[in-house]
Amino acid sequence: MIRVVLADDQALVRMGLRVLIERETDLTLVGEASDGYEALAVVRRTRPDVVLLDIRMPGPDGLQVLRGISGDPDLAATRVVIVTTFETDEYVLDAVRVGASGFVLKDAEPADLIRAVRAAAAGDALLSPSVTRRLVELVGRRVPGTSADAPPMDTLTERERQIVAWVATGRSNDEIAAELFISPATVRTHVGRAMLKLNARDRAQLVVFAVRAGLTIPRA
Repeated sequence: MIRVVLADDQALVRMGLRVLIERETDLTLVGEASDGYEALAVVRRTRPDVVLLDIRMPGPDGLQVLRGISGDPDLAATRVVIVTTFETDEYVLDAVRVGASGFVLKDAEPADLIRAVRAAAAGDALLSPSVTRRLVELVGRRVPGTSADAPPMDTLTERERQIVAWVATGRSNDEIAAELFISPATVRTHVGRAMLKLNARDRAQLVVFAVRAGLTIPRA
């Protein structure tokens, strides 16, 4: 059973998320919060598997709450999915750096949100192509061209660099496997090795690293 906490200052948003979670047999809601202080208290008390976190809240904002979760050794197993509107949340890139496992747009389809929760609980991050494009745009505005602090991509094999470039397009493991005519398990292995070599926490951070390094998909 995946244990979930909701943190959003809008009661209607929390109600909608609550309904979605409670109708899934493998998810259970263990707490809710309407501001940053309450969010940290609930998360520390319940130690959920996944937190759905609004990035703009009264008190400590979502980024501060995320820092509190990521910096607490007792919450090392807790994953955070940011619930956001990319049009206004210009600091989502900082959220990736701090430790967010992924993002869900507030106008996303219900099925996408549930998939994001399950992916985060499994230690992955669900980044749809639309979300990835916005993340890439933010990285491009913050870090034009190849950044001096880009991670050392020369530690990756040619195949791993290729896979990481595909990850940055927002494709899932299955979709990358279909493009490269290999198995999803092989893609998963390459992604895992690349994350380990680059010290990337998750798929979201891998996207940022790929964009910083200027990785692109080889064209035939």
